[in-house]
Amino acid sequence: MGKKSRQRAKNTTTVTLDPADLVDVGPREPCPCGSGKRFKQCHGKERAQAADTFVVRPFEGLPSECDLIAFREIVPSGTVQVELTGQEVGAEHARKVLNLVTLLPMAMPGVVRDDETIWIGMQTHASSGDPSRDLGHAITTALRTDPGHPVQVGDLMKDGPRLQDLIDTSKPLEIKVHEGFEYWVGENVEDPTGEVAAGLERANAAAAPTVRLESVEAAYWTKIGDRIYLRWVLPHTEDTLLDALARLHAAGGSALIDGSRLIGSFRALGVLAPVWELPAGTEAADVEKPAADFATALEKALATDAPLSTEERAARAGLASRQLTIR
Repeated sequence: MGKKSRQRAKNTTTVTLDPADLVDVGPREPCPCGSGKRFKQCHGKERAQAADTFVVRPFEGLPSECDLIAFREIVPSGTVQVELTGQEVGAEHARKVLNLVTLLPMAMPGVVRDDETIWIGMQTHASSGDPSRDLGHAITTALRTDPGHPVQVGDLMKDGPRLQDLIDTSKPLEIKVHEGFEYWVGENVEDPTGEVAAGLERANAAAAPTVRLESVEAAYWTKIGDRIYLRWVLPHTEDTLLDALARLHAAGGSALIDGSRLIGSFRALGVLAPVWELPAGTEAADVEKPAADFATALEKALATDAPLSTEERAARAGLASRQLTIR
């Protein structure tokens, strides 16, 4: 065997690495396998491809799927507690409760506080094509993170447990929407310079007022500038929901209250969220009953399988033309 052949054989030797050994390796650092290559050109290749792994409906099968989508896409400040099953992460973590939140300071993926509570952010700077796996990666990394430190997730993962693999999906989630970001800091936090208070004040000022309706699931009243909207994340398939909305719109039943109008919808993580603009001065409480009534009418429309009429097809085309995609 010549020198070059021996070198190629040496460089292609298979080395089994513990995934935990790869968490903190940067893409330009030497690969821990000893090949002499940069990590991104060796065992880090799959991580580099993680962002290209697209899951159409990543939160499917989770309780409160539509609320979790709203947390990731449109809700400024919210929290929900989830309980680990111990599967995939070890029996010692079974029944451990952690906090999923809309946003953490600097959009960090997570933090383990001094009291060992874990806080995982859903709105982050980096995201692969599977937000559920991103959350799973952040959670498993948090379990290895010392108290008092942020969660450093490293590169995005193509493999590993997803959120559905880690939490107890048999229990309903208690969704909480907050006026501000006070959950960013724990109790009795020292702030001698006032920097923490100033940071919270700036963040709170930037958050659009948002209220989750109580009468229906995953519907959020919000005020953006001088305009008021209701954004409602619904679990139905896009085509089925558009047909139902078109039937209601053609029949003059797409408004929630007098003066409101269905202005379009946005796609997010595999589902559709219709958006209504509401009259000035409308409060969240004003649309609680109308939203519940609309939900009843929508269920009837969803159950109809007759072909769309000419007017309904025209309404559907109009609704479809006013769609945006959020990824």
